[in-house]
Amino acid sequence: TAVTKGDLTRLIQVDARGEVADLKDNINSMIDNLRATTERNREQDWLKTNLAKFGSTMQGQRDLITLGNILLSELAPVVNAEQGVMYVMEEAEDTPRLRQLAGYADRLPDERPREYRLGEGLVGQCAAERKRLLIENVPDDAIQIGSGLFAARPRNVIVLPVLFEDQIKAVIELASLRDFTDSHRAFLEQLTGSIGIVLNTIEATMRTESLLAQSQKLASELQTQQRELQQTNDQLEQKAQQLAE
Repeated sequence: TAVTKGDLTRLIQVDARGEVADLKDNINSMIDNLRATTERNREQDWLKTNLAKFGSTMQGQRDLITLGNILLSELAPVVNAEQGVMYVMEEAEDTPRLRQLAGYADRLPDERPREYRLGEGLVGQCAAERKRLLIENVPDDAIQIGSGLFAARPRNVIVLPVLFEDQIKAVIELASLRDFTDSHRAFLEQLTGSIGIVLNTIEATMRTESLLAQSQKLASELQTQQRELQQTNDQLEQKAQQLAE
């Protein structure tokens, strides 16, 4: 009766022998399988719902800083993270760097955005290897998650690469006072793929707008030069007329 009402926490505990014992074991096994299947379906529904939610949130974003702040503020509560930082890849003249774009409950040590080269620290290593890093035994002297009432060492830190066509676009770092579950990890793995597509779209849009602005500037300069050339031609015609006179 409990199973038919959706309660999968009950099992048959009576002592029995023979066919009744077999029936009891089969029913208990059926309940275990139903519970496992229900849990998997619930996790899949959670995963799909949140992926769709973040896809809708990111859609139409055109500014990197705004995207980073929205992502972290929405993402941290979903995966039970208390602190987060997002870094974006910048092509510097000498060497590419990961520069901090946004933070969630983060406190900068010197009020300047953090920067990492490829292979430098866990953030740089994550970008260099293009692999997720999970730190479960956080040392005692690590940065602490703090508020006005307490400061605590995180239990887990996860560092995630954001890729687009195997090119590193960003790195997301999250710290939690609890363990990241398998569902959280699967969700983060799939979400970073969507973030990579959005980041590439924004970068392409920014490049297009930059080229368009340059083109408009060149067109304006060309019009100015044409006006100046016309004025020069008019002056030459006047002088030629004066010389003829």
